Parts: sequence; structure tokens; C-alpha cells
Amino acid sequence: MTNFSYLKITKTRKIRHLKHFKKNSTYIVFLHGFMSDLEGKKPKAFYSFAKKNNLGFLALEYSGHGKSSGKFTNGNISKWSKDTTILIKKVVKKNNFILIGSSMGAWISLNQFKFFKKQICGVLGIGSAPEFLEYLMWNKFSKKMKKEIKEKGIITLKHGDYEYPITYQLILDGRKNKVLDKKIYQDLKVVMVHGSKDNSVPIIYSKKMLKVFKTNKKKLVIIKNGDHSLSSSKWIKILKRELKLMIS
Repeated sequence: MTNFSYLKITKTRKIRHLKHFKKNSTYIVFLHGFMSDLEGKKPKAFYSFAKKNNLGFLALEYSGHGKSSGKFTNGNISKWSKDTTILIKKVVKKNNFILIGSSMGAWISLNQFKFFKKQICGVLGIGSAPEFLEYLMWNKFSKKMKKEIKEKGIITLKHGDYEYPITYQLILDGRKNKVLDKKIYQDLKVVMVHGSKDNSVPIIYSKKMLKVFKTNKKKLVIIKNGDHSLSSSKWIKILKRELKLMIS
């Protein structure tokens, strides 16, 4: 049984999260992907990794995701990044931390450098999807789809077994959150892990993430036959190995 907590952000909004307090210790901050939650294998694996290695831990469900309050269709990158900033200030406080960003979580990770630059000591990306709203959605929409989303304010996208309600405000907000033209000159370890059979996000996006960081302590790990989520136990083993190398 995983012990989740809730943090009240406003009178009507609360964010569900998973934490492990550790005084004067490095923390691991796990940020999940688009329309995901903390019920998967990765957050739980990193949570137990943190406890086993005497590290602090935080993972949260952005508003409109999982059991956090709010409507998914009201959310956007700005709001979800803000949720993350608030939780880091509240739980991690002044401790240093490593960001683990899964898919969209990697984009939200980059947005945290504005606030916690001196505290961030590493970034681990998993199937990173920075700026995916523009490049992997909007640019691939047909004229008909673009017309529909502008008129109705929303469109439903089918991808595999999933349906994603994509709002026009989400697309527009994504444009305000450009990160790929940023340059981060900081001596920190950066590892991007990507599955060779990722059908959602091409490997080039992990490479684009790496270009943002001007450190020579960076590498790309391509997992043979790996999918987008990299949630199977053999792939989680590789993720934990990379995390261990980062901490050492």
C-alpha cells in the first residue's frame, strides 16, 4: 500500500503526491507524463529506490491528473509546471534534487530551472517530449482538425487504445513554454533514456533535450526494443542503474 498525501494549493484545489522526507539529503523528484498518474510502476520503483538509498522523494499528480483535483481540460503546461514548483518548495525545500521527467515530465523539468537552478544536481529523462504539443500534435493536424479545434476549443485525439482531449488553450499555452532554445550552463549530470521502438515520441526529442545542457556530463541511452513508457521490470532496472550512476 502506497501512502499518498494531499496538499491544498487553493480552497478548491489539492494535489495528490507521494513523498519520503529525508533531512539534509538529496531528493529524487519524479514528474510523470501527459494524462498519466502515480499508479504506474515507475513512480513506485523510484520511491522504493529513494528509501533504500537514504534519499528524499517526491512525485506528484498535476491538477486534472490521477486523484488531484481539477479538470484535465482546464490544465496546461504553465499550470502543471506551477503545481510542480509549489510542491518542490513545500516538500524538498532547500535540499538538492535530481529531476526524473517521463515524457511530458521532461518538459516540466526544464521549466523548474527558473526557480531551483542551484538545487538541481541531475536530470534523467525517460522518452522525453519537450514541446510535443507543437511538433507532435499541432504540426501534424490536418486543416480540418485545426479548424475544428479553433472553432470548438477542443478535439479528441486517438492514439493506440487511448483518447486524449486536446484543447486549443493547451496548444496556445505550449507556445508560451518554449524550452528547446534555452541554454543551461550548469555542471550537472544529464542522462536521456529512450526506447528504440517508442511509437509516441521519436528519439530526436531526447537529443534536443541534451542540446539544452552545456555540460560535458551528458549521455543518451537507447534501450533496444524499448517502448515509450519503459515500465517493464527489465527497463526499470536500466533506469535505476542510470540513476545510481548519477548519484555516485
